[in-house]
Amino acid sequence: MYIRLLTIFVELLLGELKAVENLFEVRWHGRGGQGAWTASELLARAAIYDGKYVQSFPEFGPERMGAPVTAFTRISTRPIRIRWAVYKPDAVAVLDATLLKTVPVTEGLKRKGVIIINSKESPLEVRKSLKETVGRIWTVPATEISIQFLGAPMTSTAMLGALARVTGIVGLDSVKKAVEERFKRSDIVEKNFAVIKEAYEKVGSE
Repeated sequence: MYIRLLTIFVELLLGELKAVENLFEVRWHGRGGQGAWTASELLARAAIYDGKYVQSFPEFGPERMGAPVTAFTRISTRPIRIRWAVYKPDAVAVLDATLLKTVPVTEGLKRKGVIIINSKESPLEVRKSLKETVGRIWTVPATEISIQFLGAPMTSTAMLGALARVTGIVGLDSVKKAVEERFKRSDIVEKNFAVIKEAYEKVGSE
């Protein structure tokens, strides 16, 4: 009996480890009101349309507008059973470049991970200011793109478009379905998807 129980335990543990190995994890950094959790939820919904398992949740802290906030997305082809925060992300998305000076946005990033930053600066310029050797840096002028199409610096969908391009973790068709589900009104959907496509095209790497 004990051997059987031990066998079941080992099988469950191995299954859990395989599931963890199959995870793609994203950590979003922004400020209150910028839509970090919105971006995380849209990515998760798009992944569901791609037939994947997901988690999306924020890290609760000060609720005041402008305070640093963090959100997390997990995506897998297997059911996800872990529930803790993302400590070793495959991708980090930074909605506000001013956070680079005060928040350790690259903490735990995997060696071959990616960092996507809302910035007009080149990835090489950002690399110098970050003084970071791990990961590949991408930048996208998300604020300018969102103002162009939405008339406001609402960068969540721009950063989603950039992340979709950089990681390939979700397809644009699924992203559009997620946007349609979230925003409902056709005019808002069209504007936000235009933002996504523009950011998808304009994101650049080192």
